Amino acid sequence: MSKTSSQGPKGLRQFLDPDQQDAWLEGRAELADAGERQDAIEQRMKYAPRFQKLLRRSQAPDLLKVLELYGQTCIPMPRATERYYWSVSCLPSTSDKPLVRVNASWMELFTLYADGDGLRARFIVHLSDFTTDGVLAPEAVDQSFLERCVRAPADLTYSFPSGPDIFIVKIRGAASIRDFLAAPRALRAVRRFNLTHMNRGRNAYQASHSYSVADYMLGEGAT
Repeated sequence: MSKTSSQGPKGLRQFLDPDQQDAWLEGRAELADAGERQDAIEQRMKYAPRFQKLLRRSQAPDLLKVLELYGQTCIPMPRATERYYWSVSCLPSTSDKPLVRVNASWMELFTLYADGDGLRARFIVHLSDFTTDGVLAPEAVDQSFLERCVRAPADLTYSFPSGPDIFIVKIRGAASIRDFLAAPRALRAVRRFNLTHMNRGRNAYQASHSYSVADYMLGEGAT
């Protein structure tokens, strides 16, 4: 058998065909998920001390609520795809000092930082979802729409990293972060970017996955 014919579908295509992905993207369907997660005790214990340190942070209550909203609305089939197609790192040792970071494939999707005693979020999305008529031009960003997605315009900043269809949205405050995720067009944009990268194949950050943080993203954390 040739190499080409022996290769199966990559990423989410192993679980969802394009029509199912599109239905989820547009909010027309809820996806059936795995009944049980594939936990790994050694992996869980490896990052348990970091999670306990995170819980002692003043931002922890708001952070866990935001993560639960993100996990249950922005990631397709989160239990079936956990760790191998998306992961969350707890207090990763990077120069920007995040509290948590969600990744898929080789890409950062969503990061939460301390902002004083509050939170600051960074979303990476497709630029075309936030411009008028979907054009790939920074000057066409629909700023008025973005500002309607948060509590106050001062909570919002954005930037244009390298890449033809990449856009970074930064939001201050747990309330504004939740509002952004509740805005249908913004939620669709977050979902579309996540689908793009979860379809690229296995997650490169499996080794840093924190099951304890993921518990809360999947609604299974302690109350």
